Amino acid sequence: MVSTPIGNRDDITLRALRILKEADLIAAEDTRTTGRFLKGHGITGQFVSYHEHNESQRTRTLLKKLNSGLSIALVTNAGTPSVSDPGYRLITQAVESGVRVVPIPGVSAATAALSVAGLPTDAFVFVGFLARKRAKRLNQLKELANNPRTLIFYESPRRVRKLTQDILSVMGDRYSVLARELTKLHEEFLRGRLTELDRLFQTRGEIKGECTLLVSGCPQKSMQSLNSITEELHSRLQNENNSLSEIAKDISRKYGLPKNSVYAQALRIKNQIFGSYDENDDQNDPNL
Repeated sequence: MVSTPIGNRDDITLRALRILKEADLIAAEDTRTTGRFLKGHGITGQFVSYHEHNESQRTRTLLKKLNSGLSIALVTNAGTPSVSDPGYRLITQAVESGVRVVPIPGVSAATAALSVAGLPTDAFVFVGFLARKRAKRLNQLKELANNPRTLIFYESPRRVRKLTQDILSVMGDRYSVLARELTKLHEEFLRGRLTELDRLFQTRGEIKGECTLLVSGCPQKSMQSLNSITEELHSRLQNENNSLSEIAKDISRKYGLPKNSVYAQALRIKNQIFGSYDENDDQNDPNL
């Protein structure tokens, strides 16, 4: 498993170059991209394509070659294979077959961005790409909302603004760092709260280049507040005549948390208490 540069062509290890030169076969996400890169280092070899569209079929072919004694170097267009890139299927089946799998480490966008983000690095969650469908994406974000660790996302430049807006709606206005064009000529780091990044997106227009977004974890204060919120919601839902939306709005303002998150929690609690809820509660809710 050979890591290759994510931008700067010089970010390749001597060991990686040696392995790519010695391997019997190079399985590449894009043989043309890898071929041009290796040609610049004076390396030629036998290539075979291995990408998300042929991964299932090609894995069987490569596994037969590995079992026959051939060595295969797996590379993707950039970064480390199997980290938000093809490779997982081949690795698992190779391990099951008793084939030796060797990592040839190198650069990764996640660790490169984390090293300069200024966010806690002792513990972090690499999320990678979220679902494209918004409903599923919001559910994924809700599952991450209470995690105290630094969160690392990958996203395309076309969708990165929508991602920051969704995170803002679910997690609140957290400090974030957007790393763009890592290791390349136009490398850039945008830092600030999610609302600040969103204002910046409005003024600068189109975002270009692959993006890595890092978001600060859930503050301890907010985690402690969740227990208080749950208790308060139980009490108010049982003892007040105000609508679910009004109660959620009041509590979200009190604790400085996103109304969407508080509303969702209130809805779960109300269902637990009463078994159902009145759809009239939703009429004045701008988030639905």
